[in-house]
Amino acid sequence: MKLGIIGLPNVGKSTLFNAITKATAQAANYPFCTIEPNVGTVAVPDKRLEILAKLYDTTNIVPAFVDFVDIAGLVKGASKGEGLGNKFLSHIREVDAIVHVVRCFEDKDIIHVDGGVNPKRDIETINTELVLADIETIEKRIEKQQKIAKTSKEISTKNELEIMERLLDHLSNVNLARTFAENLEESDREFLKSLLLLTNKPVIYGANIAETDINLDITKNNLVNEVKKIAELEKSEVIVISAKIEEEIAQLPNEDKKEFLESLGFEESGLDRLITTSYKLLGLISFLTAGKPEVRAWTIKLGLKAPQAAGKIHSDFEKGFIKAEIANYDDLVKFGSINALKENGKLRIEGKDYVVQEGDVIHFRFNV
Repeated sequence: MKLGIIGLPNVGKSTLFNAITKATAQAANYPFCTIEPNVGTVAVPDKRLEILAKLYDTTNIVPAFVDFVDIAGLVKGASKGEGLGNKFLSHIREVDAIVHVVRCFEDKDIIHVDGGVNPKRDIETINTELVLADIETIEKRIEKQQKIAKTSKEISTKNELEIMERLLDHLSNVNLARTFAENLEESDREFLKSLLLLTNKPVIYGANIAETDINLDITKNNLVNEVKKIAELEKSEVIVISAKIEEEIAQLPNEDKKEFLESLGFEESGLDRLITTSYKLLGLISFLTAGKPEVRAWTIKLGLKAPQAAGKIHSDFEKGFIKAEIANYDDLVKFGSINALKENGKLRIEGKDYVVQEGDVIHFRFNV
């Protein structure tokens, strides 16, 4: 999973990204890699892995990972190549979802690029640039499809052209592609997804508040409420976060982080909440594998069947799939071992039609 962090200058985007990369670098037992200067790979928080590691007497824990991409260079006119323009837009095309950081704090020492803090205007600025880029994409696709439609008798060709023409009208009124998708049939949504439009990507708004606002009643923060209203209309998600606090958390040793979070009244960091929200938004779940060599989390799409889940581990597992031994995580912890699960009739044997559930601990049987 790859998440792109975007936002106007001086909204806290880079501070949040720096916190993410520092947190990753200090995560005990988790490998850290920076693929490029602007990409950080973060372990998905999962307390179940440490508990399973104790059950199986192993120190080798491999979590699922999320790539965060610090996408820089947005200015008005990016869709026409201003600033980093095309590079900015191409980076967004590569991510699964967008984390749009919006400034929700006043600070006279941090100049706002447009003269003052206004979440609604800031969101509209970025959305407008993305919409303009999508219009250019669709216009080119329509031109190509019109040529095909002249010689093709395929109903699907004409249907796709009709969808794109309606979509172009929708975008021309500065509406987002993902709000257009709401009224489409599932097959047409898949076609829309194939167009790789920027405004069709899922969005999480990161309402970035000041350190001093962290313990205040967030429902009374008018700037945050403005972001929530927009997100509700777009069917997007919102998390309230303080990038400065996240930076402080990231610099603490792991053993001190929990105490610091508790002092703020939180059970988990903003980064953890961001990853959890991302999974929900993208329809992702994790299944687990456990044994003496290692315990590991694997990320899959909700609704995936056992053979395809096995293929996430290795293609041979999917090709030669026979059955899957399924242990419920809570049952495994309760009884303490796979043998105890068997004795108590709690270990299930499932076939090719089994839909993998969140937290399943699975051993795949296969024949190469």
